[in-house]
Parts: sequence; structure tokens; C-alpha cells
Amino acid sequence: MTLLMEIFFAVLGAAIGSFLNVLIHRLPEEKSIIFPPSRCPRCGKAIRFYDNIPVISYILLRGRCRDCGERIAFRYPLVEAITAVFSLLLFWKYGVTFQWLVSFAFVCALIVITFIDLDHQIIPDVISLPGIPIFLLAAVFVMKLRFLDAFLGFLIGGGCLYVIAFVYELLTKREGMGGGDIKLLAMIGAFLGWQSLLFVLLCSSLLGAVVGIAVMLAKGQDMKYAVPFGPFLSAAAAAYIFIGDAVMRLILHGA
Repeated sequence: MTLLMEIFFAVLGAAIGSFLNVLIHRLPEEKSIIFPPSRCPRCGKAIRFYDNIPVISYILLRGRCRDCGERIAFRYPLVEAITAVFSLLLFWKYGVTFQWLVSFAFVCALIVITFIDLDHQIIPDVISLPGIPIFLLAAVFVMKLRFLDAFLGFLIGGGCLYVIAFVYELLTKREGMGGGDIKLLAMIGAFLGWQSLLFVLLCSSLLGAVVGIAVMLAKGQDMKYAVPFGPFLSAAAAAYIFIGDAVMRLILHGA
């Protein structure tokens, strides 16, 4: 029975990941996420239902459109696989509970934000702004986080990045962090609480520095090359769900 449940949650995650791909593609262009059905961007043919099976169809089609042979971006099965993995990991952590549901919804929001930010260097307000009150309430009533902890997470999360962005722009005369990152960290703090913010900021800054320097060296760019910060905030927030408490205890108490 446990194995069947694990398979179910992995398959469910992959199926939802397929929908996340629709959001990632259409939200930045302000298109309907319902109509028209998914179709090949080159030949315009609607994708058949048996060609829309998460991950498996990509493998069977060898990454190409059945009708015109256009290459299908690897991002599609990647998003589906990532969503499946998180669905399973959260099932292992929370079981069949409302905690799984709201945590999975939170991670799905982070996945969509990550790939949109990578593609377009924007974090859509349509996710982060309603996400702040929705995930704050979910944190309080489902995750049993104290309201004060969630509310302070929202205030401190958004406030600290706002101050950093303001000071950076004041000193350098150029924008170093967008408003989307500020709203994203406010949403993260609202759901995970103010106690999560040190871990999220440290982890995301470390990841951002390592990846940013590597990308700039690979592309031959200088230090002014813009690297979106949203994916690193999202990765750190997802990591906090699983290892954040243990890491912070290790850092603060050495045990």
C-alpha cells in the first residue's frame, strides 16, 4: 500500500507539473491558461492526449513534435520531474494531510516563479501578491505556525530586501534587485515564518554567488551581468521545508 501511495503521489506531481508548464509559458504573455489547448509552437497542431503524458511522452517522442519534428524544450519534462519529486518528498514528510496540500501548492508556486524568472527576469505579481495572504493563512491554520511568526515573516522578508535594494541603488545608482524579489521573499516569510529568513537569505546568497560567478565567467560578462535572484530564493525556501530547522540548529547551537 505504501508503494502504491508513493507511485500515486509521484504521478500526481508529474501531472500537475504538466499544468505548471502551461503557467510558465502563458502567464508572462498574459494568455489564457485554459484555452486554447496545448499545441506545437511551430506547426500549430494540437498535442494529442497520448503525446501529453508527463515525462514519458517526451521520451517516446525523442524530444520532438510528432507532426513537424520541432524539438521540444527539455524544460517541459524537467518541470514535470521536479514537481513529481517534490510531491513524493512532501508525501514522505507529511503523509496524506492538508499539510502536504498547502506545502505542495507553495512549492508549485516557487517552481513557476523560478522558471518564469529564468526565462523573462520577472516574478509575476499574479502569483506573489495573492500568495502572501493565501500562504500566510495556510501557515497559521494548516501548518500551525503562530500568526505573529507568519506576519513578522511577511514584514521582515519584504522589508529587509527592500532596504537592501534601496541602499544598493543609492550607492551604485543602478537597480540591483527588482520588486518581484521583495514580494517573493515576503511570500516565503509569510509561509515559513520569520525564523526561516536567515537560512533562506544565506542559502540563496551563497547559491546566487556561486552560480552567478560561474555564469559570468562562462559568458565572458563583467560583474554587471544580471542574474535573476528569484530561483535562488525559491530553491532556498524549498530546502528550508526539509532541512532548514536542522541546519539552523547546527549553526546556532552546534548540535
